[in-house]
Amino acid sequence: MAVRGRDARGGRPRLARRAAGLVLAVLLTASACSAPADAGTSLTVREIDATLERRAAAVLARDPAGYLDALAPDAAKLRAAQRTELANLADVPLKSWSYEVKGITEEDGDWATAEVELRYRIDGYDTAPVAARRTLELMRDGARWYVSADRPAKGASDQLWHQGEVEVVRGAHSLVLGVGRPEEELRQIADTVDLAVPAVSDAWPQPWARRVVVHVPDSVESMAGLLGSPETSYRGIAAVTTGEAGTTGERPALADRVIVNPQAYASLGSFGQRVVLTHETTHVATRTSTSTATPVWLSEGFADWAAYRGEDRTPDLIAPELTGAVRAGDVPAGLPDDKDFGFDGDPAELARAYESAWMACELIAERWGKEKLTAFYAAVGAHPGRDGAVEQAMGSVLDTTPEQFTADWRDYLSTRLG
Repeated sequence: MAVRGRDARGGRPRLARRAAGLVLAVLLTASACSAPADAGTSLTVREIDATLERRAAAVLARDPAGYLDALAPDAAKLRAAQRTELANLADVPLKSWSYEVKGITEEDGDWATAEVELRYRIDGYDTAPVAARRTLELMRDGARWYVSADRPAKGASDQLWHQGEVEVVRGAHSLVLGVGRPEEELRQIADTVDLAVPAVSDAWPQPWARRVVVHVPDSVESMAGLLGSPETSYRGIAAVTTGEAGTTGERPALADRVIVNPQAYASLGSFGQRVVLTHETTHVATRTSTSTATPVWLSEGFADWAAYRGEDRTPDLIAPELTGAVRAGDVPAGLPDDKDFGFDGDPAELARAYESAWMACELIAERWGKEKLTAFYAAVGAHPGRDGAVEQAMGSVLDTTPEQFTADWRDYLSTRLG
């Protein structure tokens, strides 16, 4: 996942932190409500399942009466809020919507608290569901359970439709979902993503969906709410990509989301906006080849390489912090570690980490060729773990070693930036 901010003058982006742990999509294939065998009392789970199945069917049928029928009759505030939320979803093209009871955490007679996973797919875009964890409080009346409270589970976040009415703008390769933003702005973002998709496909020729879903909340505060993190983490950050990295590269594509910070994004020129969305689109394209074996320098460097390769900018303009260091005689001793991409450090050092990663991918593309760069990326991601992944891929794909590559990269920095 990438978290990036761009400077409004169109130069090298100001970089923020890699949003590790932000997971909005998981590999889930079941469409009906079901529960694991140990999820509380089996009878209670089955009865709650029946309530949630009716609720899911009502969402897909756009049936407000059926949706509200699953709610406690005397929960007036909840019923009003849920009626609004269903209306907010009206234009979102849903392919599926289902619930799975993950466990009953409390049960006292006719009252229960359940941990539930909501799964949904957007028609034409998601090959696997997005998953959102919810905590539901329920009450029983006779043989039926009714929802009396519905909130994000601990550590989880709300969805876009909890923030307001969702406006939908379709592009050739993009679906932009916005809340409280002008339609013209959403259309411009869709157009920019539509330009990014073929550019990314040229940089990454391996099969991918070539479709991108973008969320545009109304503010940085709302953006932080979608990501379940403090607002201060995202001020000045133009966009993030959320998704789940697996343990190998052999798995289906996941339902990534690009989430835009409307204020920071609007402050950029067309160059910065184009680079930001091409970078984030690259993360979507490479997701199935990105795994726990992939170091951050490779995933972020490759995304920058894909974003900048079609732009008319010299290396010193793209990498000003690194250029200054090299010209002052401070050539990095080695490729940046994962921790160097953290948000808590010095912004200049963070920028140098991203710039160093970009230059490493530039070196591979220039010396070995674009095909070798993409093959190297895929080989690293396909390795069963981090240990030995880069070493093995460098040997098998590039016929070099990490030590030799680092020496070549340091020489390359001196030559290109010195």
